[in-house]
Amino acid sequence: MKYEIIIYWSEEDDSYIAEVPELPGCMADGKTYDEVMKNVQVVMTEWIETAREIGRDIPEAKGKLMYA
Repeated sequence: MKYEIIIYWSEEDDSYIAEVPELPGCMADGKTYDEVMKNVQVVMTEWIETAREIGRDIPEAKGKLMYA
């Protein structure tokens, strides 16, 4: 999948957090960078499968997003 993934450390959760801005609500966590990357891939797949099942549009991956 070619969606942008934003990863940051959360002191509150004591974990890495990965967010996929183009897939609303799609995020995962993990204690290591490798773990969060594995977890976010699973969650992205599940997000897309669920969207298909309920008839929701699946956004086309745009790659790098621009932020102010």
